[in-house]
Amino acid sequence: HVQLVESGGGLVQPGGSLRLSCVASSGDYYAIGWFRQAPGKEREDISCIVTSDGSTYYADSMKGRFTISRDNAKNTVYLQMNSLKPEDTAVYYCTTKALCIYPNGNYYPGYDDWGDGTQVTISS
Repeated sequence: HVQLVESGGGLVQPGGSLRLSCVASSGDYYAIGWFRQAPGKEREDISCIVTSDGSTYYADSMKGRFTISRDNAKNTVYLQMNSLKPEDTAVYYCTTKALCIYPNGNYYPGYDDWGDGTQVTISS
């Protein structure tokens, strides 16, 4: 079991930016991913980064405004979010993952461990 702690959420006006952080208790995982969940909506995958080589992958709906990065020495993964919109309002979670993409290139939705999440609210 890997413990994960998300931080960096808050209240931001439309068009603003946030950088979320995810700190893991160890580096014993293949990849770290992010997903979000808004009230009344299904989980929505965002992005995944491979620990060993830094390869990054994004769910199709998330390409463009969000960028994932890592600092392996700190067991930390970041999610930079720009040009935020009200529909980005959600609780954001980071996860350990055994796979980022299927062999056919589709985003892999599975995960193993996750944190308590951090609230992101976009409102004017």
